[in-house]
Amino acid sequence: MVRAAVAIVLVGVALAAPACTRLDDGAPVADGSPPAAQPSEPTETTGTTETTEATETTPVPAGAPCAPADVPPVRVAAEIPDPAAPKAIVGVPDGWSMASAPGGARLEGSDGMWATVTIAPTSPEPQEAFRDYTDDLTEETTVSTVSMLPADLCGYLGQRLMGVLEKTDSPQTVEYKARIVHVPSAGQAYLIAVYIEAPGETPGFDEAATLVTGDFEIALP
Repeated sequence: MVRAAVAIVLVGVALAAPACTRLDDGAPVADGSPPAAQPSEPTETTGTTETTEATETTPVPAGAPCAPADVPPVRVAAEIPDPAAPKAIVGVPDGWSMASAPGGARLEGSDGMWATVTIAPTSPEPQEAFRDYTDDLTEETTVSTVSMLPADLCGYLGQRLMGVLEKTDSPQTVEYKARIVHVPSAGQAYLIAVYIEAPGETPGFDEAATLVTGDFEIALP
């Protein structure tokens, strides 16, 4: 299999039976399971992804919560059945549904748009965790482009990913964006991954992706 991969400006899995909670204007209203740029032309390679390591920043101490000042009016709280794991509270576009899903939560929009919020144990080394996520993202593809930008959140090390994928089980090319954040704790590090995908050139994708992958709250046990 030949796979195309492009990586631009790097600074750079899931448990069952999760739960998600819909939040409106900061107040919980339902628990359980409610209804749920383009990079430049890729250059063909033999499945490798070039990356550029960025200057490392000092991560926040384990156990520090994250609560951005500005949050969307409708959010979903994704969590997994691990008492030590963080919870991610992510914005939901208007009209989208949400539901519990393996590893966290799944969101559904129109025109084939969908998103997931996953929380999973990961390497204590942020750069290794980011590489593992990117490798998993592009593993079952015939063509992939990956652009990576720094995207720390409340002092936690993070990245933004964006690009296109042509999956081995589908001839359709999709565009995606992702926000990944490395959250250390006293005994285990976790990777929170917010991922959104749509068929290529889907109207409204950029607006939805901007909201879903924007700054989000991290709640700790």
